[in-house]
Amino acid sequence: MRILGLDVGSKTVGVAVSDPMGWTAQGVEIIRINEGEKVFGLDRLGEIIQETGAKGVVLGLPKNMNNTEGPRAEAARAYAKMVEDRFSLPTDFQDERLTTVQAERMLIEEADVSRKKRKKVIDKIAAEFILQNYLDANGKLTK
Repeated sequence: MRILGLDVGSKTVGVAVSDPMGWTAQGVEIIRINEGEKVFGLDRLGEIIQETGAKGVVLGLPKNMNNTEGPRAEAARAYAKMVEDRFSLPTDFQDERLTTVQAERMLIEEADVSRKKRKKVIDKIAAEFILQNYLDANGKLTK
């Protein structure tokens, strides 16, 4: 069963997908959104769900370092609700603290990618980390 991983921001949504066995995550793309103008990229997300046959969605939950939830976590929960309502798919959350830092470090150390190029792929790679961490911890969608 394929699962999508999402790194939801105010301007982009990084998307990753699991392999059919739920062992590994691969980046798919970055969907441009505009949270302020209520443009959430759900049409494109629906196309990706159709293309991949995803049966569930895991969203990064951006908690504060002290484990509290702030406005970005509320936004992630609201996005999950939109996904559930529109696509009738189960959603779950994965703590995403430091995933963007991990992604950036990997791009610098292993791929030696310039700052400009990193900015273009960082959200997709963060989505990969979110989904891979979820798969490693749970093995399947828990909801």
